[in-house]
Amino acid sequence: MSRRRKSGLNFGKQKRKINVAVVKEVFTWAIEILLAVLLAFTFVYFVGLRTSVVGQSMASTLNGGDEILVNRFIYKVTDPDYNDIIVFLPNGNEKSHYYVKRVIAVPGDTVQIQNGVVYVNGEAFEEEVEVSSIEDAGLASEEITLGADEYFVLGDNRNNSEDSRYANIGNIKKEYIIGKAWFRVAPFSDFGFI
Repeated sequence: MSRRRKSGLNFGKQKRKINVAVVKEVFTWAIEILLAVLLAFTFVYFVGLRTSVVGQSMASTLNGGDEILVNRFIYKVTDPDYNDIIVFLPNGNEKSHYYVKRVIAVPGDTVQIQNGVVYVNGEAFEEEVEVSSIEDAGLASEEITLGADEYFVLGDNRNNSEDSRYANIGNIKKEYIIGKAWFRVAPFSDFGFI
């Protein structure tokens, strides 16, 4: 009796089994990675602008050197409102650093500063933060009427702020507004929403 050896090369096709559990795991990971990338892209594109506050014009709300995140999306669906802290380029100058100021008046309002007090539409402006009396009214010593796309802004540190009271800044056009300052990331001791 002769025995045939079963070892050696086998050129026949063998059917491979697909491990369904591994395929499900890979598919789950791929979906999770895709969602994370989509979320990161959305966050960076719409909200992710990070900038530094320059100077002390917004003290004590924000201090020079504070790192903030800017919501660039919000003003695409709504308009800046009273007391919003906005980030903008003065006169659209892209070579300038970003300015950070508080909205005092919106399109169509009248603004005037008398005896250190800000008046909007003839009434004293209701401040959300404690501010000192204004020593220099600048252009606002006379009544200013805002155009259809203009905003009047002031720094919280009213006597140490370059803002809408001065001709080199003036009223801020909506097209020059980058977004709303909404979150402080540094210093870590002040980490949180503004």
